[in-house]
Amino acid sequence: MTDEIITFQATAEDEDERIDKVLTNYFKDMSRSYIQKMIKDGNAYANGKTIKANYRLKEGDLIRCCIPPCMEPEITPEDIPLDILYEDTDLLIVNKPKNMVVHPSAGHYTGTLVNGLLYHCKGQLSGINGVFRPGIVHRIDKDTTGSLIVCKTEKAHNSIAAQLKKHSITRKYRAIVYGSFDNTEGSIDAPIGRDEKDRKKMAVNYKNGKSAVTHYRVLQQFDGYSYIECQLETGRTHQIRVHMTSIGHPLLGDETYGVRPSKFHLQGQCLHAMTIGFIHPTTGQYMEFEAPLPEYFSHLLDVLS
Repeated sequence: MTDEIITFQATAEDEDERIDKVLTNYFKDMSRSYIQKMIKDGNAYANGKTIKANYRLKEGDLIRCCIPPCMEPEITPEDIPLDILYEDTDLLIVNKPKNMVVHPSAGHYTGTLVNGLLYHCKGQLSGINGVFRPGIVHRIDKDTTGSLIVCKTEKAHNSIAAQLKKHSITRKYRAIVYGSFDNTEGSIDAPIGRDEKDRKKMAVNYKNGKSAVTHYRVLQQFDGYSYIECQLETGRTHQIRVHMTSIGHPLLGDETYGVRPSKFHLQGQCLHAMTIGFIHPTTGQYMEFEAPLPEYFSHLLDVLS
């Protein structure tokens, strides 16, 4: 296997930022310590010269990174407390906390939801998505909380994956966004793809994006903020964050797509995967589960009220 070569040009926004910080934002699946080691090993260049992790970028710098081929480490079970909303022999529903990565990736081999699941399920997880993502059929961002379906068997995995493909799974999120609404209900039908100006981000992209539909309704309005429910019809990367920003209502705490910094000193976006509903792969019965709002979210609603 050969190294993967990534090149990009530093923008005005990158001016005077440390290269390790910029690369950590660029490579979302790699930790900062992993990036720093990659730089230390001589795999990062600015204008053709190797650089150190504390190198500060200048607008126009041509950055070249050589990503070594991934050596798959053994993913070990870890006794991590999990908030299990439901469990049977086919699947389980987990309420994922903030700051937890769903599955291992470069620089994140421990402390993930998968590490905890391997311990809890004693390795009895669907292997369809490989050793890094056992049981994982869908995921949410590290700083998004809430309900996730985890599959123990291949039968369950195939069933849930088929329902996701048909958009028949109920997925309702709660979010706090900037601004107030004139219309308390609406739908956003706009394709999502890579941002053509910033590959680190997703964006509404009518040329190269994939179909994406989000339905929203306003639950409560405050001075400058609104508490909303979003129901996904599709499941694109960062869909709610991109769609709400596109109509002028970015999520509170979202430093990638929203207004920053937040005066509430939040850790990431205020987004919670509250409700998940699906047809059980064995019984054929519709099941629905609700993950309670995390404490930080409830406290923020009290503060805004």
